[in-house]
Amino acid sequence: MQIALTIAGSDSGGGAGIQADLKTFHQFGVFGTSVVTAVTAQNTVGVHGWEPLSVALVVRQLEAVADDLRPHAVKSGMLGTAELVEAVADALARLALPNYVLDPVMVATSGDRLLVPEAEQRVAHRLVPLAALVTPNLDEARILAQHDVATVPDMERAGHALLKMGAGAALVKGGHLEAEEVVDVLVTRSGVTRFPRPKLATRSTHGTGCTLSAAVAAGLAHGRPLEHAVADALDFVHRAMVAAPGLGRGHGPLNHFVEARAAKG
Repeated sequence: MQIALTIAGSDSGGGAGIQADLKTFHQFGVFGTSVVTAVTAQNTVGVHGWEPLSVALVVRQLEAVADDLRPHAVKSGMLGTAELVEAVADALARLALPNYVLDPVMVATSGDRLLVPEAEQRVAHRLVPLAALVTPNLDEARILAQHDVATVPDMERAGHALLKMGAGAALVKGGHLEAEEVVDVLVTRSGVTRFPRPKLATRSTHGTGCTLSAAVAAGLAHGRPLEHAVADALDFVHRAMVAAPGLGRGHGPLNHFVEARAAKG
């Protein structure tokens, strides 16, 4: 069985972070391992508080997993502090962990900050060059690429900027586009692929970014080509949103029980 690792925060509401990642890994037929970076107190309405774990404990978790349950792919989500960004970057490089998917989590769906502002450029300088794929939303792409990202051509430009920063590829997510159609843009060194789909009228969007990056990592763990892994992940998130159970009073979770195409090999 293939192994995937998530490096992220814990979501007490169960819809994002470590919890969403492990559910997604399971659906894609990979064994999920985890490194917890922070503990959050949150639900569908918002983030009511969070605290990071110590750098030493995060590194010990990474080393323990890499030593005995070496992953075939890795994703990172919430890192929270500049010190944790640096520590995770150092460990990823030192341990030579493969197929690294970077979800540059900066702000929760509710609008609450999950990364201190002074850590933003450390993500750009330390983690982006290590990533096989970076998966920013429009706001994160704007911060990383340092230019406005409001249209599909802007998204392509941001993707190329991330490649120049050292990323293997970039998937710029278009869920916040002011349009009737959602377009996600994959930029690789061989070209640009657009993934259009109708925008869903739903408030069940909590954990979409976490789920997407975990699904891509699972596909890469299976040995699937990047574009195939991305297409499978986007399909899974879309169907999980369509089938969302409508839980909570705010931005509800997805339905992680929908079937994943990549689970069939």
